[in-house]
Amino acid sequence: MQSHVKPLEWRSAEGLLLLDQRILPHREEWVTCRTAGEVASAIREMVVRGAPAIGVSAAYGLALEAGSSTGDGLSSRIRAAAVELRSTRPTAVNLQWALDRMLQLIESHEGNDSELSGKLIAEAEAIHAEDLEANHRIGRYGAELLSQRATILTHCNAGALATSGYGTALGVIRAACEAGKSIAVFADETRPFLQGSRLTAWELQKDGIDVTLITDSMAGHFFQKKQFDAVIVGADRIARNGDAANKIGTYTVAVLAHTHGVPFYVAAPMSTIDPSCASGADIPIEERSSAEVTHASGSGVDGQLHTISFAPAGVEARHPAFDVTPAALITAIITDRGIARAPYDESIAKLLAAPVV
Repeated sequence: MQSHVKPLEWRSAEGLLLLDQRILPHREEWVTCRTAGEVASAIREMVVRGAPAIGVSAAYGLALEAGSSTGDGLSSRIRAAAVELRSTRPTAVNLQWALDRMLQLIESHEGNDSELSGKLIAEAEAIHAEDLEANHRIGRYGAELLSQRATILTHCNAGALATSGYGTALGVIRAACEAGKSIAVFADETRPFLQGSRLTAWELQKDGIDVTLITDSMAGHFFQKKQFDAVIVGADRIARNGDAANKIGTYTVAVLAHTHGVPFYVAAPMSTIDPSCASGADIPIEERSSAEVTHASGSGVDGQLHTISFAPAGVEARHPAFDVTPAALITAIITDRGIARAPYDESIAKLLAAPVV
């Protein structure tokens, strides 16, 4: 099942086109980025989001910088652009991984600036294509874990919108549907940015997959009612011991799944595994503006952007954008190189050493 959703597109004559995820589901509009700075702003402002998608976008950002800069010091300007891009979302390691891969190409380059620009574009396109293929492999591995009929709970959006166009957690669901399985999905709304209600529900509905939207606080009720056969979520960074950082609220869902004996799966490409992090305690947690908690912004049915406040003026609010689910609560980690299970320090090490097939 190919997704009808495409979050980004590279056009050499125009630049990087990003589907503006801030105004979904009521309007589909594209933002064109022509410089690395514009890509950085788009990532920071959540025009594009999802660890794999922002990694691909950042790679194209460096390619844009190479194409728009002339004269001496090109490599220095590209490195400066990488610093800006790296600072936009500190938790998602795919962003760092993609930038490091692009910078390694610069280090090994011996030709002129024109040749470097072409190489960077080709490398960004390769990262883009490889992510899409990785998502399909994740989907095939994960689909084997699901019964012929299953109801899945997911949190946040780890679908086509968060990747190159197929999805990690939702890629597993798409692959299961391709295999002829009957899959229904419950999507948490995912406060405060509402990725579940605005994005996951939208893309699943668009692809004809059975989806039911619930508020985050309803999950426990439906676990008690034995509604779910499995939970599948994505990840923004996975430590060597299997601890996984994902959108805030994921840990709560994992605790509920563990309490009720429901398998809890994390689906992510190998680029999401950070060998430099021994455990979840080493994962930096981005804290975003408290205004995203006290206010809500989005596109209304009239197609216009609106912001409303639903908290007393001046009240203090906190907004950690991610939390860490301990490996002990994770049934399996589904990657593009296979499935890791406890003990994760051993299974992840084997996957990191395994060749891509």
